[in-house]
Amino acid sequence: MATDHAISTLSLALRSLLLDARPGTGDIKDAGVELYLADSFKTPMSLGISIFLYRTTVSTVRRNLPTKIGPDGKKYRPPLPLDLHYMLTPWAKKAETQHLLLAWAMRVLDDAPTLGSGYLNSFDPEDEPFGADETVDLVFEPTSIQDMLAIWEVGKPNIQVSATYVARVVPIDSRVRLP
Repeated sequence: MATDHAISTLSLALRSLLLDARPGTGDIKDAGVELYLADSFKTPMSLGISIFLYRTTVSTVRRNLPTKIGPDGKKYRPPLPLDLHYMLTPWAKKAETQHLLLAWAMRVLDDAPTLGSGYLNSFDPEDEPFGADETVDLVFEPTSIQDMLAIWEVGKPNIQVSATYVARVVPIDSRVRLP
Protein backbone atom coordinates (compact mmCIF):
# COMPACT_ATOMS: atom_id res chain seq x y z
CA MET A 1 0.00 0.00 0.00
CA ALA A 2 2.77 2.43 -0.87
CA THR A 3 1.47 5.89 -1.64
CA ASP A 4 2.77 8.67 -3.86
CA HIS A 5 4.98 9.74 -0.95
CA ALA A 6 7.05 6.53 -1.15
CA ILE A 7 9.83 7.90 -3.38
CA SER A 8 10.48 11.02 -1.31
CA THR A 9 10.18 9.03 1.91
CA LEU A 10 12.74 6.48 0.72
CA SER A 11 15.16 9.25 -0.28
CA LEU A 12 14.83 10.85 3.17
CA ALA A 13 15.35 7.44 4.80
CA LEU A 14 18.60 6.89 2.86
CA ARG A 15 19.81 10.34 3.90
CA SER A 16 19.00 9.66 7.56
CA LEU A 17 20.57 6.20 7.47
CA LEU A 18 23.89 7.74 6.39
CA LEU A 19 23.66 10.74 8.74
CA ASP A 20 22.95 8.51 11.75
CA ALA A 21 25.91 6.24 10.90
CA ARG A 22 28.53 9.00 10.73
CA PRO A 23 31.55 8.22 12.86
CA GLY A 24 31.92 10.33 16.00
CA THR A 25 35.58 11.12 15.34
CA GLY A 26 37.99 11.46 12.45
CA ASP A 27 38.04 13.20 9.08
CA ILE A 28 34.41 12.55 8.18
CA LYS A 29 32.63 13.11 11.52
CA ASP A 30 31.20 16.43 10.22
CA ALA A 31 30.33 15.13 6.75
CA GLY A 32 26.98 16.22 5.41
CA VAL A 33 24.53 14.04 3.52
CA GLU A 34 22.30 15.81 1.01
CA LEU A 35 19.70 14.89 -1.57
CA TYR A 36 20.84 16.38 -4.88
CA LEU A 37 19.05 17.73 -7.90
CA ALA A 38 20.93 17.85 -11.22
CA ASP A 39 21.54 21.56 -10.65
CA SER A 40 23.21 20.83 -7.28
CA PHE A 41 26.29 19.42 -9.05
CA LYS A 42 27.21 22.95 -10.17
CA THR A 43 27.95 23.97 -6.57
CA PRO A 44 28.65 20.78 -4.60
CA MET A 45 29.10 20.63 -0.85
CA SER A 46 32.62 20.82 0.53
CA LEU A 47 32.47 17.64 2.67
CA GLY A 48 29.90 14.89 2.48
CA ILE A 49 27.90 12.47 0.41
CA SER A 50 25.31 13.44 -2.17
CA ILE A 51 22.38 11.18 -2.99
CA PHE A 52 21.09 11.69 -6.53
CA LEU A 53 18.01 9.86 -7.85
CA TYR A 54 19.04 9.63 -11.48
CA ARG A 55 16.60 7.08 -12.88
CA THR A 56 13.31 5.41 -12.06
CA THR A 57 12.20 2.26 -13.88
CA VAL A 58 9.28 -0.12 -13.71
CA SER A 59 10.54 -3.24 -11.97
CA THR A 60 11.00 -6.28 -14.17
CA VAL A 61 11.44 -8.44 -11.08
CA ARG A 62 7.86 -8.10 -9.84
CA ARG A 63 5.89 -6.65 -12.75
CA ASN A 64 2.67 -8.65 -12.39
CA LEU A 65 1.50 -7.75 -8.91
CA PRO A 66 -2.01 -8.81 -7.85
CA THR A 67 -4.88 -6.39 -7.44
CA LYS A 68 -5.11 -4.76 -4.02
CA ILE A 69 -7.95 -4.74 -1.57
CA GLY A 70 -8.12 -1.32 0.07
CA PRO A 71 -9.05 -0.53 3.67
CA ASP A 72 -12.55 0.17 2.35
CA GLY A 73 -12.81 -3.48 1.15
CA LYS A 74 -12.86 -2.46 -2.53
CA LYS A 75 -10.56 -3.82 -5.24
CA TYR A 76 -7.96 -1.54 -6.83
CA ARG A 77 -5.71 -1.87 -9.86
CA PRO A 78 -2.36 -3.55 -9.13
CA PRO A 79 0.44 -1.38 -7.72
CA LEU A 80 3.07 0.06 -10.06
CA PRO A 81 6.36 -1.61 -8.95
CA LEU A 82 9.25 0.83 -9.28
CA ASP A 83 13.01 0.45 -9.01
CA LEU A 84 14.77 3.66 -7.92
CA HIS A 85 18.34 4.17 -9.10
CA TYR A 86 20.53 6.31 -6.85
CA MET A 87 24.06 7.61 -7.24
CA LEU A 88 26.13 8.31 -4.12
CA THR A 89 29.00 10.73 -4.61
CA PRO A 90 31.61 11.71 -2.01
CA TRP A 91 32.71 15.35 -1.87
CA ALA A 92 35.89 16.54 -0.16
CA LYS A 93 38.93 18.75 -0.75
CA LYS A 94 41.33 15.77 -0.69
CA ALA A 95 41.13 12.55 -2.72
CA GLU A 96 41.85 10.33 0.28
CA THR A 97 38.94 11.90 2.18
CA GLN A 98 36.65 11.28 -0.80
CA HIS A 99 37.77 7.65 -0.86
CA LEU A 100 37.13 7.32 2.87
CA LEU A 101 33.65 8.83 2.49
CA LEU A 102 32.77 6.49 -0.36
CA ALA A 103 33.96 3.36 1.46
CA TRP A 104 32.09 4.40 4.63
CA ALA A 105 28.82 5.12 2.76
CA MET A 106 29.00 1.84 0.80
CA ARG A 107 29.63 -0.09 4.03
CA VAL A 108 26.62 1.55 5.72
CA LEU A 109 24.30 0.68 2.83
CA ASP A 110 25.62 -2.87 2.62
CA ASP A 111 24.92 -3.28 6.34
CA ALA A 112 21.26 -2.28 5.77
CA PRO A 113 20.24 -4.24 2.65
CA THR A 114 16.53 -4.21 3.53
CA LEU A 115 14.55 -1.27 4.89
CA GLY A 116 11.28 -2.15 6.59
CA SER A 117 8.07 -0.14 6.63
CA GLY A 118 8.48 0.82 10.30
CA TYR A 119 11.76 2.60 9.56
CA LEU A 120 10.58 4.08 6.25
CA ASN A 121 7.26 5.36 7.61
CA SER A 122 9.03 7.22 10.41
CA PHE A 123 9.98 9.84 7.79
CA ASP A 124 6.34 10.53 6.87
CA PRO A 125 4.22 9.54 9.91
CA GLU A 126 1.19 11.49 8.62
CA ASP A 127 0.89 9.55 5.37
CA GLU A 128 2.63 6.25 6.27
CA PRO A 129 3.50 5.59 2.62
CA PHE A 130 4.49 1.93 3.09
CA GLY A 131 2.20 -0.89 4.17
CA ALA A 132 3.08 -2.90 7.27
CA ASP A 133 4.39 -5.85 5.23
CA GLU A 134 6.35 -3.82 2.63
CA THR A 135 10.13 -3.62 2.48
CA VAL A 136 12.64 -2.07 0.08
CA ASP A 137 15.87 -3.85 -0.85
CA LEU A 138 19.04 -1.84 -1.49
CA VAL A 139 21.39 -3.45 -4.00
CA PHE A 140 24.72 -2.18 -5.33
CA GLU A 141 24.33 -1.83 -9.09
CA PRO A 142 27.46 -1.30 -11.16
CA THR A 143 27.00 1.23 -13.93
CA SER A 144 28.81 1.14 -17.25
CA ILE A 145 31.33 3.87 -18.04
CA GLN A 146 29.07 5.08 -20.85
CA ASP A 147 26.05 5.35 -18.54
CA MET A 148 28.12 7.04 -15.83
CA LEU A 149 29.36 9.63 -18.32
CA ALA A 150 25.78 10.28 -19.43
CA ILE A 151 24.73 10.81 -15.81
CA TRP A 152 27.67 13.13 -15.22
CA GLU A 153 26.85 15.27 -18.24
CA VAL A 154 25.25 17.67 -15.74
CA GLY A 155 28.44 17.90 -13.68
CA LYS A 156 31.02 18.52 -16.38
CA PRO A 157 33.94 19.06 -15.95
CA ASN A 158 33.72 18.11 -12.26
CA ILE A 159 33.24 14.32 -12.64
CA GLN A 160 33.67 12.47 -9.33
CA VAL A 161 34.03 8.85 -8.28
CA SER A 162 30.56 7.50 -7.38
CA ALA A 163 28.66 4.35 -6.48
CA THR A 164 25.23 3.44 -7.81
CA TYR A 165 22.47 1.54 -6.03
CA VAL A 166 19.01 0.37 -6.91
CA ALA A 167 16.16 0.35 -4.39
CA ARG A 168 13.81 -2.51 -5.25
CA VAL A 169 10.73 -2.76 -5.29
CA VAL A 170 8.74 0.35 -4.40
CA PRO A 171 5.10 -0.44 -5.23
CA ILE A 172 3.00 2.68 -5.83
CA ASP A 173 -0.66 1.90 -5.20
CA SER A 174 -3.38 2.81 -7.65
CA ARG A 175 -6.41 4.91 -6.75
CA VAL A 176 -8.43 3.40 -9.60
CA ARG A 177 -11.10 1.01 -8.30
CA LEU A 178 -12.00 -2.13 -10.19
CA PRO A 179 -15.62 -3.17 -10.65
